[in-house]
Amino acid sequence: MDHSGPQLQIDFPEPAESAANIKIAQIQDRARERQERDAIAAGLPDWPENKRGLPNGALRSALFGISPKERRTYAVERHIASIDGLEVFITRGPNLMQHHLDVWEQCLRLGRDQGTGRRIEFTAYAFLKSIGRNTGKSDCEWLKNALYDLAACVVRITDGNRTYFGPMIHGGTRDELTGRYVIEINPKIALLYGTGRWTQLDYAQRQQLRRHPLAQWLHAFYSTHAVPYRYKVETIRHLCGADKEGELWKFRQVLRRALDQLARATGWLCEIDGRDCLVVRKQSESQAAIGTAGRPSEAKLSTTSTADTG
Repeated sequence: MDHSGPQLQIDFPEPAESAANIKIAQIQDRARERQERDAIAAGLPDWPENKRGLPNGALRSALFGISPKERRTYAVERHIASIDGLEVFITRGPNLMQHHLDVWEQCLRLGRDQGTGRRIEFTAYAFLKSIGRNTGKSDCEWLKNALYDLAACVVRITDGNRTYFGPMIHGGTRDELTGRYVIEINPKIALLYGTGRWTQLDYAQRQQLRRHPLAQWLHAFYSTHAVPYRYKVETIRHLCGADKEGELWKFRQVLRRALDQLARATGWLCEIDGRDCLVVRKQSESQAAIGTAGRPSEAKLSTTSTADTG
């Protein structure tokens, strides 16, 4: 016989969040919102005329790649290889190459001078001259197509706790008679220029590497490193957007030539060591400081498809 008495139902309510904690969270949210508004209102940071200020998310990834084969791919929500700590996607539009970076960095320079979220006006002739290009009919056509690609490419870049999503440049207009352009830079792109998240790229050095896309990519990538890490050759192949179906030994040959070009332009010591790692040494503190606003957390990819990224 069960002599136990009736069981009492006891409720154990979850402890309610204290009013003080809620108040603190609200204050923190308002502070973050105010910081973002201030950053957007301030526009792009200043940098010297012989440099180009660029977000690290664009340089520590394959967003501006090197492979013509990859260029022909129209991406839809494509995860772009990047170093650990960054998340980069092309959500819509064409893949971009190093020549797109030449155009984009000049657009950002104009956005720095004329203001983001405002009309930025220029002629095809002046723009081409500013990036060291010829100014003939084919060059004007080249510029037009590059601007179209930048406007069509919608990206999502997460660096730390901030994400930018949108086109590389807003749309614009072009006068078919005069070749005069009006474009706009999204003011929110300033959020990618937080402390330690952007780099001042040496413009003269990059110009020396024209027509050598892998050397240009390496220059931009390692300019973001105060003290470069050792990256495996296979990791570099992923990060630069090279043809992934090609044989690694062939890429290694191309990489050695690009490293020679990079060394001549910068004075950096560049080699591939016995562990098949790319080693870049900046010879002095002044060189190590060139264009550097931060360093990656680790020498590995953010993608999970590569097993050994080293």
